Amino acid sequence: MHKIIALWAIPRSTSTAFEWMMRQRGDLDCLHEPFGEAWYQGEDPMWPRFRAGDRTTPGLTLESVWDDIQNRARKGPVFIKDFPHYINHMWDSEFLSHFTHAFLIRDPAKTITSMHAKWPDFDELEVGFPEQRALFDLLTALNGSPPPVLDSDDLLENPADMTRAFCEAVSIPFLEEALTWEAGGDPSAHSWWDGGSFHANLAQSTGLKPQVRKYVDLKDSPDRVRQVHRRMRPHYEHLYRHRIKLLQPA
Repeated sequence: MHKIIALWAIPRSTSTAFEWMMRQRGDLDCLHEPFGEAWYQGEDPMWPRFRAGDRTTPGLTLESVWDDIQNRARKGPVFIKDFPHYINHMWDSEFLSHFTHAFLIRDPAKTITSMHAKWPDFDELEVGFPEQRALFDLLTALNGSPPPVLDSDDLLENPADMTRAFCEAVSIPFLEEALTWEAGGDPSAHSWWDGGSFHANLAQSTGLKPQVRKYVDLKDSPDRVRQVHRRMRPHYEHLYRHRIKLLQPA
């Protein structure tokens, strides 16, 4: 079995941009939220907003997804980007032992306002911060040391050095050329949700380039956004303390 790198993220965390960069490498079989597809659109959907008549896919289950990932890993190394809350009932030491784990976090003020803009009726069970923290803590306990954590703002501020540090942490070579690509790519071809409409900006991008760090003020946000943010913030801060930090010049 070859390496299976799992990047455990939360929604609206720039995770698809990172996944798109990993696809440019050419040495990994990259999968876009494979467990999420079954959670949302499998034959037995688990998402809390599911209603009769919503899209389902016969034969698609979390178990069939896991079988497919393992079959791919028998042929070569695999990279998946997914969300822990899709499979928290599957966590046990045997299952988790198959992955090289890493985490991507983002300030919940940014993720929750972005989710609310896309899905005003989002369910709190779709946000994912508590499950992300729970998986991080479980892996830390099982392995005796914390898995690597990449913060989205750090990544966007310094994509080359943060990606280099990530690659070192998961023991793969850093390929600087993967940080740039031609505009007009089609991330929607790898997305099962809504035709990939969330990825329009990514399709027009030309790479991961340094961006000035931005902050989100919640004072004018709806009450529900601020309430969810208050509940999610401690989980983010817990992982933030363990984030990859670049060494400062002496």
